[in-house]
Amino acid sequence: GDFSIFRVYADKDNRPAAYSKDNKPYRPGHFLPISLDGADEGDFSMVYGFPGATNEYLTEAAIRQTGEVLDPARVAIRDRALKVMDGFMRKDPAVKISYVARYASIANAWKKWLGEMQGLKTYKAYEKKAVYEADFSARIQQNPDWNLRYKNLLPRLRQLYKDIEPYVLGRDYYLETMVRNNELLGTVSGLGSWINSYDPKNEADFSGKMDRIKTAMQGFYKDYHPQVDEAVLAAMLEMFGENARAEWGAEEVKSMAGEAGGYAMLAKNIFEKSVFAQRNKFMGLLESKKPGEIAETLRNDPAFKLWERLQNIYASQIQPKLQELQPQITLLQRQYMAAQMEVFKEKRFFPDANSTLRLTYGKIRGFSPRDAIQYEFQTDLDGVMEKYIPGDYEFDVPQKLIDLWKAKDYGQYATADGRLPVACIGTNHTTGGNSGSPALDANGNLIGLNFDRVWEGTMSDLNYDPAICRNIMVDARYILFIVDKFGGAGYLLNEMKLVKGKKKRKK
Repeated sequence: GDFSIFRVYADKDNRPAAYSKDNKPYRPGHFLPISLDGADEGDFSMVYGFPGATNEYLTEAAIRQTGEVLDPARVAIRDRALKVMDGFMRKDPAVKISYVARYASIANAWKKWLGEMQGLKTYKAYEKKAVYEADFSARIQQNPDWNLRYKNLLPRLRQLYKDIEPYVLGRDYYLETMVRNNELLGTVSGLGSWINSYDPKNEADFSGKMDRIKTAMQGFYKDYHPQVDEAVLAAMLEMFGENARAEWGAEEVKSMAGEAGGYAMLAKNIFEKSVFAQRNKFMGLLESKKPGEIAETLRNDPAFKLWERLQNIYASQIQPKLQELQPQITLLQRQYMAAQMEVFKEKRFFPDANSTLRLTYGKIRGFSPRDAIQYEFQTDLDGVMEKYIPGDYEFDVPQKLIDLWKAKDYGQYATADGRLPVACIGTNHTTGGNSGSPALDANGNLIGLNFDRVWEGTMSDLNYDPAICRNIMVDARYILFIVDKFGGAGYLLNEMKLVKGKKKRKK
């Protein structure tokens, strides 16, 4: 169960206060009752939370660039990194423990982009946008005022997306291969400004950050396995050298690999000579050398020199064009948004997510992502046990949970037919930032916690379609079961309000 329970304390007057032994549990004006009935297929549901960002009103050119150009490149890069990591994790339990969180983090975006690509294509998002834009153009042509103000909006946006495409793709190749998916270069990138800030006339500023750097690097090395990262770097260097534009550093990386005897040998040479890759050498350098010597050593490190060269190319050739073109797109998109609302007065426009409090509502409902594939609205503990693989870092199951399952010791949390519900899906429009958001029924009772979307429906950030887009919620009954039966903390339920018996709402 990926959830936490906190008790909030206040002073004797129920106000916020610093720690004191006299503080009392906070008494809210209202708290959510928890449903023991859960939700059935077709039931109303709603999710309160703070969704991060969506872009529902972009042009066809914009979403096509994402789904057909950027997503495929990012997916291919992360696919390589994940396969390398997975190979090491399956062979070595220590690596598995160290890298499970990092692997999940990289895979999260990878799967999101994969689903986005598939959803946009399968559900004809591009074609629907094209029809919508044709309708927009036809309407403005019938109104002289609209035609004067808006006739150039879509053509200009199409041209700008065409102009910016090589630069956003170049940005993604640089960031995905040289910063985000390789720990060595990612760490160098994070330390780059500090290393380059050294000034012999002002060593105090450089030295003043040393303790923070030491603490951060101790945390980095705690779960770091250089042999894994070296193999990942080799894969990332190859992805960059073989796919990025030659003049943006790819030709240089390719040449370096040729001189070294291949990308694997290039990565090996970098790791053998880099102090960043070796805990004792790096920490020893910070402990024993003067600021000037530290800066000089790090600036001449092969990992730093590789990153700095590619960073300089990015900063001089890619970033300026992004800074030139993106504001133009943003301005025109803002004008296009206003135009849509004026031209399509009969259409309801809900605002894009921007990390502020939102409510989304829909139905509890299964779906069919592909021909002959049907996902039911609810999963249960039997399904968890079907996936059980002893010792596997993804599908292992604690022995106590196995025992409870075998005994069918589910208590009051079981369904009428004796199953223990684990999760359910619905048509609520959620996105990143909604993890942990409460899912409520029509009576305001808690039925679960939102934690994800089906990967086939991740296009919802760009094109929400209730036919395929589903949010995933852990069932409140499973949470209670884990707390009570599995965790042995049933006493906590005495402070909660559990309700049973669905109310019929008045029409």
